[in-house]
Amino acid sequence: MQYALEGSQALARTVALCRPQVIAAYPITPQTHIVENLSKLVADGVLDCELVSVESEFSAASVVLGAVAAGARAYTASSSQGILLMCEVLFNIAGLRLPMVMTCANRAVSGPLSIWNDQQDSMAVRDAGWIQLYCTSNQDAVDTTIQAYHISEQTELPVMVCVDGFTLTHTLEVLDIPDQQQVDRYLPPFNFERRLDPASPISIGTLVAPDYFTEARGDHHRAMNNAQQAIVAAAAGWEDVCGRRQNPLICIHDMTDARIGILTLGSIAGTLADARDRYQNVPATRLMALRTFRPFPAEAIRQACAGLTDLVVLERALSPGSGGIVGTEIRAALSEMQNAPRVHNFSVGLGGRDVPLDIYPRIHEAVRAGSGIPFDIIDLEPDKLPAAV
Repeated sequence: MQYALEGSQALARTVALCRPQVIAAYPITPQTHIVENLSKLVADGVLDCELVSVESEFSAASVVLGAVAAGARAYTASSSQGILLMCEVLFNIAGLRLPMVMTCANRAVSGPLSIWNDQQDSMAVRDAGWIQLYCTSNQDAVDTTIQAYHISEQTELPVMVCVDGFTLTHTLEVLDIPDQQQVDRYLPPFNFERRLDPASPISIGTLVAPDYFTEARGDHHRAMNNAQQAIVAAAAGWEDVCGRRQNPLICIHDMTDARIGILTLGSIAGTLADARDRYQNVPATRLMALRTFRPFPAEAIRQACAGLTDLVVLERALSPGSGGIVGTEIRAALSEMQNAPRVHNFSVGLGGRDVPLDIYPRIHEAVRAGSGIPFDIIDLEPDKLPAAV
């Protein structure tokens, strides 16, 4: 059924439809509205769930770790510094192969302090061993959250659903929210076979000597790579239930005669699509939104880039002293491709800076000028740079 909802409201209703048994989260902008709405659903009796009040994001992650280990379906959410405070526990959750879902309401990381959107927080924990899925719209976030539980419980890997803070979480729009019967048909009750049980005691998270640690990490790596199949299957299964089709790994807005491509993550894909419609005098462009960043879908990216002479990787984060994060991985993937396109890598919109429609022709001008190789910040304003120290 269709409702006019803020993104955070829609995410809260969607999480409730997945019937979590334990929710723990600590408020941090712009994630707060998600958990506020969940707490109201619990207080109103709509959601039968243990909502645990905690004193920090580290505690929130620890609570949901214990909840899943005991056999409960769990959920948490955070942003920015909260993600970093969770970091130690995020590695433990993934390493213990505990299935759960977390929403990352993407926000810039301090310092300097910023409460606005970029994707530095989720990029900072990209190697924690969580599946990472990036959403281009609030409808995408609704559908992806439901699929995330299915993926997580099929693979026994945690899933981070990345949703641009404010740009999506605080945006009001008409959304199609599935009913409880649809979600129940798609998502069976949680049954974690390795749950802790006093009648059959085991230990988890114990010390692993060097004789076995490599094998544990190798098994985790294989499971992450194999999760691509579960991600594809989850999207197909959800389409059967709700009729909406998603591109599970990479969404391609193709133009058959395009020789230039732009690849990005998150809601900026919508800005670029609108800009392409406005600036029709700009050369044909293949727009690509990378939905699955972990596991990294290298083969799907190579297929998406076939026939391009130039690829622009546009990302809302950077690695200081190195440059682009996504761009570096894209270059590595394309190194195994014959007739690979030149890669131009730009950061844009850091700390929530507005990304206007005219970024689209500016990207094309930069490609013609050969900039962005290997990396540049396309919207940097030199007159605002601080004096050299």
